Amino acid sequence: MNDINEKDEFLEKEFDFDKAIKNPYAKELKKQMTIKVSPSVIDYFKAEALRTGIPYQTLINLYLTDCVKNHKTIDINWKDAS
Repeated sequence: MNDINEKDEFLEKEFDFDKAIKNPYAKELKKQMTIKVSPSVIDYFKAEALRTGIPYQTLINLYLTDCVKNHKTIDINWKDAS
């Protein structure tokens, strides 16, 4: 038998999962993604991280979460340079 099956058998013998509940926060688990962000944006959030003691990636997530919760909309107006 492989190690995975042996571990499963051990868990089933040692623990009763009949009363186990699903993780209520599972739908809120974060997903990793790749995004290109300008250096000035990263520098801004890193400076805020130093000021607040909160990791910069957490700050970015908090800011975006606030946008979602408050239904902020994006209004971009391109101005002609001429």
